[in-house]
Amino acid sequence: MENRPASESPPAVPAPGVSVPGRMPRGIWALGFVSMLMDVSSEMIHALLPIYLVGALGASTLAVGVIEGVAEATAAITKVFSGALSDWLGRRKLLAAVGYALAAFTKPVFPLAETLGWVVAARFVDRIGKGIRGAPRDALIADLAPPALRGAAFGLRQSLDVAGAFIGPLLAIGLLWLSAGNLRLVFWCAVPLAFAALALIVFAVRDAPRTAATRGRLPLSRAALARLPPAYWWIVGLSAVFTLARFSEAFLVLRAQEAGVTLLLIPLVLVLLNAVYALSSYPAGVLADRCNRGTLLALGCAVLVAADLALALVGGLPGVVLGVVLWGLHMGLTQGVLAALVADAAPAALRGTAFGIFNLVGGVALLAASVLAGGLWDAFGSRATFLAGALFAALALLGLLPLARRLRTR
Repeated sequence: MENRPASESPPAVPAPGVSVPGRMPRGIWALGFVSMLMDVSSEMIHALLPIYLVGALGASTLAVGVIEGVAEATAAITKVFSGALSDWLGRRKLLAAVGYALAAFTKPVFPLAETLGWVVAARFVDRIGKGIRGAPRDALIADLAPPALRGAAFGLRQSLDVAGAFIGPLLAIGLLWLSAGNLRLVFWCAVPLAFAALALIVFAVRDAPRTAATRGRLPLSRAALARLPPAYWWIVGLSAVFTLARFSEAFLVLRAQEAGVTLLLIPLVLVLLNAVYALSSYPAGVLADRCNRGTLLALGCAVLVAADLALALVGGLPGVVLGVVLWGLHMGLTQGVLAALVADAAPAALRGTAFGIFNLVGGVALLAASVLAGGLWDAFGSRATFLAGALFAALALLGLLPLARRLRTR
């Protein structure tokens, strides 16, 4: 054995979950793969759910909009309390694992459901699980990531998450083909993947060490909220305007069906959307660490305008393909960047609360946007729905351009 002088310290070995400057922590990779597995499971179901609701259970497009909006709003409201609780307890992993467990145990309800009420209840509880895990997970990423890699960290997790969101529909297509259109079989095959995600977060992820600077106080108190700076509230408002222009992706699925896409190929809509989203998220996150983040947001908003116009004005399958590609690119350019901005602006001890409020406001905006989209579709058709979306996106872009200079790279 080599003798080491007493004065010489052994080389430092980082504790699990502690970030090393310049290197992406293992915990962030693990969280990314957890998200990927859960999204594979969820999207195998959700890629077919709008068609199942409308075709098999007789729901209207307005009902689809209400169901999707209420589900996402429920997740957003839950995120406020779970995020604040993670600040107070300092146990972000525990709350994230509870959320993934709840989502996993609701997956068998979808193939077992016989009525619309059961499907709505399963969707509702599944979104509660998403709400419980979302803010603590995002706050844990901010805790683990070195500040110089924060945009890349959120972009990486987003890319892996969305990779699952296009792998899931591909699996759904293959299973539909093999089973001659058996939707319930597809739903059953999604169940074990959800439990694999739960096992991964339980055994492969650890909380970041807590310091005096990151120990939270009483959550959601007036004093705590007063510590969130004005820049944070401006980011929250900006995200809400974006979300008003971006209603549920369920309407992309219905638009594809309207254009004549067969049931077997319907999941390809979400495959294409999420492939573009996944491929663009990580590069956008890396770019956000090196340039003006406001410029990326403005570009993403302009792309959303183009996506809505393509879906409204370009007929047939070409219009659907172009609109879905641009929609996915918009998501990649904006979602990780907004999360990085929240992490930058919020104090370390209030990151869970900050992400919870951020997602709450976005969820309420998504509820309003989805209900409006469903109502417009039922009353005036799909063209009016997407033209309204383009109008909201254009207004958001006009509001963002004069303020883009304020969003500088850290």
